[in-house]
Amino acid sequence: MTDDSETGALLTQSVLRRLRDEIFEGILPPGTALSVPGLAARLEVSRSPVREAVQQLVTDGLAVYTPRAGAKVAVLDDEMLRHVFEVREVLDGLAARQATAQVTLAELAELWEHVREQERLLDAEPDHRRDADIDLAFHTAVRSLSGNKPLCDALLKLDTQSHLYRSHMWSHDVTRRLAVTEHRRIVAALEAGDADEAERAAKAHAAGVLVRLMRT
Repeated sequence: MTDDSETGALLTQSVLRRLRDEIFEGILPPGTALSVPGLAARLEVSRSPVREAVQQLVTDGLAVYTPRAGAKVAVLDDEMLRHVFEVREVLDGLAARQATAQVTLAELAELWEHVREQERLLDAEPDHRRDADIDLAFHTAVRSLSGNKPLCDALLKLDTQSHLYRSHMWSHDVTRRLAVTEHRRIVAALEAGDADEAERAAKAHAAGVLVRLMRT
């Protein structure tokens, strides 16, 4: 049996996942007020897990809190998007560089499988959420190989924030194909043990994604 604290934590995580999904799917668009009483009533849960979930959204950068006004879903405009990707470009390059010296053959095989999965899906109908999740899984795998937790945490927050920018980027075949090509370049550099090229490839990929986002 679970105690009350464990049950409460599980409920908070469930509410958090629900709110994250609604934000990413546009059900809770940028600027939407996150009223704890209102959300608790709609989700049919008590206010405590909702309050904790909203606080976590603020910590993750998905929401902003203003005294007396409360919490709202964060707004990511073009300028902020550029700033997010400027930082991501540098940090993703660093993560790839650090991963080069540590990646094992088994881990390389897993990264290649990520790339092959993306390649297989090129012939399937685009699915924004599916393709975005697969892309995030690839980058999370590369970053984790750096062994640098603060770096990984910072990049996860940046990726979370970039989800606020509603775009049909993944609906374009050219975008999906370019992502596969750029991911292959990153993994090939890691496999070759070329830290300079791994960093260049990761930075070029982040810069390219920003350009493609701004075009849609």
